[in-house]
Amino acid sequence: MKKFRSLLMGMSMLMIMADTALAVDTTKTYSSGLLVGLFLAFCALVVVVQLMPTIMLLIGFVKGLVKGTNKQASRSASRN
Repeated sequence: MKKFRSLLMGMSMLMIMADTALAVDTTKTYSSGLLVGLFLAFCALVVVVQLMPTIMLLIGFVKGLVKGTNKQASRSASRN
């Protein structure tokens, strides 16, 4: 068990020391041009614009739900 533990510690130390050797150079992997970046930015803008009305609708729904709960609570309190 002690040999296994020392082997495991040695391997983990080796992996920690070889950390930068396993990194990938992004200049070689990302070779797309400016137009691809602009297209992706446009797609992100479309997604954000689509989310804005959805969030506003959700806020309105929650406000209506809370308002309806308050009306219901005041009705039941007035009956008692």
